[in-house]
Amino acid sequence: MAAGIAPFNPGTSVVPSTQVEISVSCRNLRDRDLFSKSDPVCILYTKNFKSETFYEFGRTETIKDTLNPDFIKKFVMSYYFEECQHLKFELYDVDSANGSLDQQDFLGYLECTLGEIVGCGSKLEKKLLRDAERSKLACIRGSAIDNGKIILRAEEVNICKDKLTLQFQATNLDKKDFFGKSDPFLIFYRANEDRSFTAVHKTEVIKNTLNPTWQPFNVMASVLCNGDYDRVIKVECYDWDRDGGHDFIGEFTTNLQTLLKGAGPENRYEAINPKKKAKKKNYKNSGEVRLMFCKVETIYSFLDYIKSGRTQLNFTVAIDFTASNGNPSNSTSLHYYNPYQMNQYAAAIQAVGEIIQDYDSDKLFPTLGFGARLPDGSVSHEFALNCNPNNPYCAGIQGILQAYYDSLQRVQLYGPTNFSPVINHVAKFASNVQDGSHYFILLIITDGVITDMNQTIKSIIQASYLPMSIIIVGVGSADFEAMNILDSDDGLLHSGQLAAQRDIVQFVPFRDFLGGQYGSRMHVSQAYLAKEVLAEIPEQFLSYMKLHGILPASPTEA
Repeated sequence: MAAGIAPFNPGTSVVPSTQVEISVSCRNLRDRDLFSKSDPVCILYTKNFKSETFYEFGRTETIKDTLNPDFIKKFVMSYYFEECQHLKFELYDVDSANGSLDQQDFLGYLECTLGEIVGCGSKLEKKLLRDAERSKLACIRGSAIDNGKIILRAEEVNICKDKLTLQFQATNLDKKDFFGKSDPFLIFYRANEDRSFTAVHKTEVIKNTLNPTWQPFNVMASVLCNGDYDRVIKVECYDWDRDGGHDFIGEFTTNLQTLLKGAGPENRYEAINPKKKAKKKNYKNSGEVRLMFCKVETIYSFLDYIKSGRTQLNFTVAIDFTASNGNPSNSTSLHYYNPYQMNQYAAAIQAVGEIIQDYDSDKLFPTLGFGARLPDGSVSHEFALNCNPNNPYCAGIQGILQAYYDSLQRVQLYGPTNFSPVINHVAKFASNVQDGSHYFILLIITDGVITDMNQTIKSIIQASYLPMSIIIVGVGSADFEAMNILDSDDGLLHSGQLAAQRDIVQFVPFRDFLGGQYGSRMHVSQAYLAKEVLAEIPEQFLSYMKLHGILPASPTEA
């Protein structure tokens, strides 16, 4: 569930919250590296008001060779006036990117509340970092140790969905390196209400040049200027140095309103170094920075489409009835019915279905089976579990489960394991409504290796052009290695000259969520399974809408 969105509970009141963005800077941190400066990272922990335990909320990026970091990555969280929201910020010097925290050098920490930061009135909140062990040692020795300070700032997040694509180049920058030219990069700062600035983006470093052209970059307007197109944006240009003591070249200010005018005279800026300007009468500038390109587009969320009523989600279940599942009357069968414990098929149906059903208005779900011999002797890879091929809909999740249990009494488990017929079944309906009004989610639950792999790949490729996603849950202990091909996280599916338009498949083996850290409680395993298999649906949904230029309806259209 997205941060700040409370679950819908009929008959209860909803507590409103505000999204705030926390920026972190530090000054005079301890130097824990022998031949260079520390490489600091900040980790934020939050404490549940019902618990005394801190949990990691997020981490900033690691900044190399500096004792005075201004972290670009921010922490965005919900602020509740009526709650005491305990926070802990820990600073570490990172020695190994792959190591655990106990392998890094601890620099200090600060505990405070979100209310303390918000209550400072958008001014800087400065507190000394405290290191319990070093502070104790200092008291014994009768001296105080300065661990440096952390600077925190909280600002309410303006809900602006505009994404910017920007590109800059510079000419005739000052030469800063003795044996070369300069290694320039830009840092962008957002103006704060107290006229200070917060770093929000840093470009890459271009080595050994006074005329760099930086790569295009994307940044949200909410990050660059909090959605205020007239707010001041400061840009500083530096020459990168290996020891972290980057040399200042020059700076200029602008705003988003001006940047949106694109390349031209209004977006040619002199990079000014105030110290050099004050000392040299004939000083003109330290180079010129020019905007090459500026594009803005509105980024809509999954919630925008759902809340507007623009799109209806359609959920279909397909169940594997092949003989490899074992005789359903035998307790070792994956289809065995135990009145005290759901089998993995039923558990997967309930786990995924209970979440998706909230987005389906009529709660009627087509439910199919494949790989079974039917009462008439035919083998089918696309049969309706309710015995009505013209109307295969089941009422609610309980209706699906009942149809599943009833089918086990009527059909014979057979084979082979063919996926393509059920994929094509759903794709046929999806192909009839490609205007964004419907999006189809197919849940396939299976115990084994696919028999029609080549045809399945072709069916998925064709479905990737349709408003459709496929979830595959593997049950049992079979080798599911081939399923990773369909998941295609490392690249889009190909078959001959055919190529998928987007990734639409998510595969998860149920066994990964049984036992171990999940314990023996099935409902816990179900919750983690549902979270994993549904995590990619919003992104897949949005990729279809964006590719086809489909926007969410306005409230008046919904």
